Amino acid sequence: MSNSKDKKKILVVDDSEINRALLSDMLSVDFEIIEAEDGLEAISILHDQEMEISLLLLDIVMPNMDGYEVLAKMNQTGWIKNIPVIIISAETGGTYIDRAYDLGAIDYISRPFDERTVKHRVMSNFMLTVKQREMSEMLSAQIYEKEKDNSLMIEILSHIVEFRNGESGLHVLHVHAFTEMILKELVKKTDKYPLTFKDIRLISNASALHDVGKITIPSEILNKPGRFTDEEFTIMKQHTVAGAKMLGDIPFRGNEALIKIGYEICRWHHERYDGRGYPDGLKGEEIPISAQVVALADVYDALTSKRVYKAAYTHEEAIAMILGGECGAFNPILLDCLKDMADKLKQELNVMSFGVNTANSIHESVTQMLKNEGSDMSNRTVKLIEYERMKFKYLTDISSEIVFEYIAVPEMIQLSEWSAETLGLPPKILDPVGNELWNRRFNKKNFVDFLEKMKKTTPEHSVVSEKYQLSISGNKKWYKVIAKVLWSDSEIPEFEGAIGKIVDINAEMNMIDYLEEQANCDAKTGLLNHAAAKRCISNILAQGGNKKYALVVFDLDNFKGANDVYGHLFGDEVLDAVAQRLKENIRRSDIASRMGGDEFMFFIEYKDSVVPQIQRIFDCITQKYKHFDIGISMGIAYTDGFEGDFDELFKRADAAMYTVKRESKKSFRFYDDSMKDLLEEKKG
Repeated sequence: MSNSKDKKKILVVDDSEINRALLSDMLSVDFEIIEAEDGLEAISILHDQEMEISLLLLDIVMPNMDGYEVLAKMNQTGWIKNIPVIIISAETGGTYIDRAYDLGAIDYISRPFDERTVKHRVMSNFMLTVKQREMSEMLSAQIYEKEKDNSLMIEILSHIVEFRNGESGLHVLHVHAFTEMILKELVKKTDKYPLTFKDIRLISNASALHDVGKITIPSEILNKPGRFTDEEFTIMKQHTVAGAKMLGDIPFRGNEALIKIGYEICRWHHERYDGRGYPDGLKGEEIPISAQVVALADVYDALTSKRVYKAAYTHEEAIAMILGGECGAFNPILLDCLKDMADKLKQELNVMSFGVNTANSIHESVTQMLKNEGSDMSNRTVKLIEYERMKFKYLTDISSEIVFEYIAVPEMIQLSEWSAETLGLPPKILDPVGNELWNRRFNKKNFVDFLEKMKKTTPEHSVVSEKYQLSISGNKKWYKVIAKVLWSDSEIPEFEGAIGKIVDINAEMNMIDYLEEQANCDAKTGLLNHAAAKRCISNILAQGGNKKYALVVFDLDNFKGANDVYGHLFGDEVLDAVAQRLKENIRRSDIASRMGGDEFMFFIEYKDSVVPQIQRIFDCITQKYKHFDIGISMGIAYTDGFEGDFDELFKRADAAMYTVKRESKKSFRFYDDSMKDLLEEKKG
């Protein structure tokens, strides 16, 4: 610290000029000393230079403002969290010192001063404070990365939904931001809904999933530019139930708060306060507040955004329409919130953009988490560091993940209790490179490779993530090994070790596979949706070859009667029964799809003649369901001798089906040249 520019500042507060001079002489070689002769002057200096002061030496007995009052003011302003205070006084009474400790002092130096003691105490507390700040920064960085990854994953999933919906991904961002703003306004206005910052953050994140069920809706309905028919609107409304079902069916995660809140929002964000919403007709406070707020945010953004079926309304028009009841009934308290925050909402709508808003939101989340969840360091720094260490050990012991700590000198690996039990290893492994038990789990060559990659990191870029085959619980599988590398804070940083975990790649992929599967399925019947079936069949046709296939299209002749006479729930039962009968009568390699409404399609391979297969499937499907007679009109088109694409083949099967509908119904026909006129008519 020879360069005065690099010296850290210490504020010495004492009404005795001699005491200030003595302390300055002892410490000025290593620190820049600032002096204050009483508490008032000290507060003035702290007000102007808070961020520059690294340590405060404080006398207690002073005129104008004593040391206790200075400590009280530092607690009031929050300075005490960032500036360590050492008491300097001739007073040695236990009560006297305890009061200073209670107000946040971290150490005590008695007069007369011993130079070695003063230097040691000041330097020790200064270095501990530096470590404390580094830990705080590291914790902030870790929370930020976690929040960023969470936000990114939700945005990716939501953007997929929006992309398929033909809308900009800003809808998800808008709903997220508006939801958060409304919730904050709500907790200011009333204590009826006791929401914490954590609750607000959770609901806002879950809001991004509100329309995830739309991936199950046929794109021709989803992107229809005109008004929906009654049947189309019935299908469209199913996205609420489908989204909730997707979240509810996620394996092993049913108790996660995000899943529970996401379920509420997905299923009930189209319910209305007067009970006229869907799908369950909930009324008033039967609707969870999470779904109520997201519903309001969703409606506001839908009004102020351009859609395929309408132009965007202005902010003022949208507010007037919502308050006027043109968009359904909302909680009166939420409408009051909307009125009070209208100007702020308009400003947010005008300035919002993906990167800036997301980054600002994450930074705010980190700040609030550090503020509200007790991460700022206590004044007893040594105890806090030990506490953090104990907490880390406890969390790793109860975590159902393989967590490890690598220590460079002496070289060893420490495992959490659960990790050691899972791996069948002792909690502490000395010389892991040469340890036979460790090498049976983590191949020596791969482990050395991972060590080298860790050593090639830098303090600024200190995370390593690699994939290796590991043998765990007798199974050899691919795992991802992730580590945060630890470097010393010396002038030339030295590799000290790492903290990391081992993640089953298959477990990570299960969620992605599940969501992809859901995106390809019809929510009502479990068959493929039309788009997914078309992709599969198109791929088969593109491959060519000598195999023979038949594309079959059919719909129910009297399905409207089932709905009109017995109700829509019974109609859903009929569709499920048809789908199950179809699945039971085709092979696993065949393709079956519900195209929408009461229309189905399947694609089967055959050898000599497909007629017996078609007859068997037809007879099975047309068996009576309960008290209802099922009749179908079915059209079939061959691939034998056919050189067109899926669309052309589908048109042929469709023309054959409409020939049946014109002639007799409850029958099936194969496409032939006599139907060309009908094909041309449908093209026209």
